[in-house]
Amino acid sequence: MRNSVIDSIKIVIFSAKINILMPLGPLAILVDKMSGSHGWVFFLSLLGIIPLAERLGYATEQLACFTGPIVGGLLNATFGNITELIISIYALKSGMIRVVQQSLLGSILSNMLLVLGCAFFSGGIVFYEKEQVFDMATASIDSGLLLMAVMGLLFPAVLHSTHTELHFGKSELALSRFSSCIMLVAYASYLAYQLKRQKNQYIPVEESMLPIFYRVLGETQTEEGSDDEEAPEISMWESIIWLSILTAWVSFLSEYLVNAIEGASASLKIPVAFISVILLPIVGNAAEHAGAVMFAMKDKLDISLGVAIGSSTQIAMFGIPFCVVAGWVMGRPMDLNFQLFETATLFITVLVVAFMVQDGTSNYLKGLMLVLCYLIVAASFFVHIDPSSIADKPPKPSH
Repeated sequence: MRNSVIDSIKIVIFSAKINILMPLGPLAILVDKMSGSHGWVFFLSLLGIIPLAERLGYATEQLACFTGPIVGGLLNATFGNITELIISIYALKSGMIRVVQQSLLGSILSNMLLVLGCAFFSGGIVFYEKEQVFDMATASIDSGLLLMAVMGLLFPAVLHSTHTELHFGKSELALSRFSSCIMLVAYASYLAYQLKRQKNQYIPVEESMLPIFYRVLGETQTEEGSDDEEAPEISMWESIIWLSILTAWVSFLSEYLVNAIEGASASLKIPVAFISVILLPIVGNAAEHAGAVMFAMKDKLDISLGVAIGSSTQIAMFGIPFCVVAGWVMGRPMDLNFQLFETATLFITVLVVAFMVQDGTSNYLKGLMLVLCYLIVAASFFVHIDPSSIADKPPKPSH
């Protein structure tokens, strides 16, 4: 028993090089207790969450080896964006509704532009003599769902901006909650469709084992063309226990991260909008980012698209509506009014990506264009003043 525990700790904690960042989490808590420097607490906890997000993905994939592809797919859907959802719930609990909205929006933008762009670019560089291809049907379904999510976000924002609400301050919230329930139903239908499609498409079951997304960080893969299954490195119960421990640790550290956001914004002179939309999602998507790039370099672009666009669809159609419903239960007025600036950014991003994937091919130029689009978005949020955030309002000029 003792040897089994030691071996499990060695595999999970010491096998990936990125885990060198793990001690920064406890260090962030120590700095908070001793000095209360919000800038350092935010920076250290932000870096400390990166390896936890990667290990969560690893533990999920290990568990998927025992549950099979269908349940494994649902586990990936649940734990793939668990870091962003935990941070969002803590921010919602603290009444920081705009941080929740912007971090979820930023996760979609990061996956669609930065992660997908880097995957297209790196894959295009490695296979520069040919255009890589991917399944157009799945990409078009995801694009359609993302456009539906944009519709859900657009109407509350337009309703608020045009002052055409039937009951001011209430109709917008009621519409958001109704739309969120509809979006959750649509996402559940999408999952059912995908699982049925996967079941019909991949027979026998052994051939449909989910790829190990997160093992690309410092670990070896089986050789391409090998028909051997990926053998799990830890047992099923060890996977469940590690998932519980890592989720609890992410939850604990997220509280310090969220509480330090406004103080860090003031001390570092960085807008809260930039922190929420750009910095937080990059941390939450770090492991997915590496996975998407590595699989594109192995000419497995369907997996890269599943990581990038699939994760965006999950946040848009599940993460955001879930937070609206959670806010409803908690008595927080979380709605789908993401303000016109953010909603317009998302709308244009979805259109750009939809045009990029419509022909089912990719190359390094498409990837470069997506990454450059993300840099424009990042620069826009760096100079953007959020009208709803006190922390972002510029100081009044002295006379």
